[in-house]
Amino acid sequence: MRQVVHIIRKNDMEKEKIQTLKLELDYQLATLYDALSNQDEKEITEAKMQLTEIHRLLEELDALD
Repeated sequence: MRQVVHIIRKNDMEKEKIQTLKLELDYQLATLYDALSNQDEKEITEAKMQLTEIHRLLEELDALD
């Protein structure tokens, strides 16, 4: 029974992590859009790096459609 509870909790934690990453993805896309609009090269680079990391994490969690 404990194993079942542990598996369910782990699954719930992964779902929550995926939702958080998707929200962060949306935020970083908006940040990138603003940086591109303002031609802010530093912010563009930072947003792209964050987006790359989020993408990698989502791939690890097998959450990409």
